[in-house]
Amino acid sequence: MLNLTGDLAEMEKAYLALEEDLKNPALFRDQKLYSVTARRYSELGRLVKIWHQYQKNESDEAGARLLLADQNPEIRELAELEIADLELKRKVLEDELKILLLPRDPNDAKNTVVEIRAGTGGDEASLFVSDLFRMYLKYAETRHWKTEILSASPTEAGGFKEVIFLVTGDSVYSHLKYESGVHRVQRVPVTETQGRIHTSAVTVAVLPEAEEVEVDIKPEEIKVDVYRSSGPGGQSVNTTDSAVRVTHLPTGLVVTCQDEKSQLKNKQKALTILRARLLDRQIAEQHEKISSERREQVGSGDRSERIRTYNFPQGRLTDHRVGLTLYRLPEIIDGDLAEVISAVGAYFQAKQLAGSVNE
Repeated sequence: MLNLTGDLAEMEKAYLALEEDLKNPALFRDQKLYSVTARRYSELGRLVKIWHQYQKNESDEAGARLLLADQNPEIRELAELEIADLELKRKVLEDELKILLLPRDPNDAKNTVVEIRAGTGGDEASLFVSDLFRMYLKYAETRHWKTEILSASPTEAGGFKEVIFLVTGDSVYSHLKYESGVHRVQRVPVTETQGRIHTSAVTVAVLPEAEEVEVDIKPEEIKVDVYRSSGPGGQSVNTTDSAVRVTHLPTGLVVTCQDEKSQLKNKQKALTILRARLLDRQIAEQHEKISSERREQVGSGDRSERIRTYNFPQGRLTDHRVGLTLYRLPEIIDGDLAEVISAVGAYFQAKQLAGSVNE
């Protein structure tokens, strides 16, 4: 039986208290506090729902056990079958509650900025950036998420030197956060005449979208330069000063955006990327303050390590962190990423659960 009844009862009280807070019109005057309160209320709501199901299951199991003393053998047999089913259900609910009771990543419910950049491999790396970009767009479609390109630097080979896009929807960051890292591709490039396999690499950065109330960028902290767009694009893009370069003076971070015809839209997209990078920097600084053991449990998100290999000749995908190997690479590249995302998430969740048990 679950021995966290006291903790769960306290969380139910907290949930009901937050419910009352959200009815107070004064809360809406502080958007940051309202956002935090609403998010916590939603998280506790899922926990309370499972907790109520667990309580009902306990009650049903206790009632079924009383029937084991019945003089009618058929009733006793039915009670035994029901108890077996209820015990299995109780185990499932216990596991769900333990996972929900783990320390939550406060960014899990956020939208996400994804940055994919070509690494070693020249044109082949830029083409693989395009492949991964398409893969994530297709996966987003299966989740009914929306995507928006924030910045792109196409190459003459038909790929991208860099592409940055926003993914919005339900709990996007919780699904994509472990995609950060070096993705390696092994295949025969279209320009290879000898049929030799080349190895290239790209980096993927997954950043939680920062709300304005979380990352306050003061006007005096940024320098905005406008200039004429360059590279591939329509005439109207290349003949007007619509491109924007935003420099964050305190940190030296620079973001450029030239994809839109409108200077204002380019500035808004650049600020979205800048806020995400500033929030990511804050998170990295916070992680440096905690122990290496704890950082391992929650996932470091270190983008310097190779996390995955896509081997096209063998049709194989290997995730080196979790020891996962799948031989259906064409389907995965076409957006069927759910099994990979689920396996990686379960791996880090299990490590976190093991760490909480050992503490």
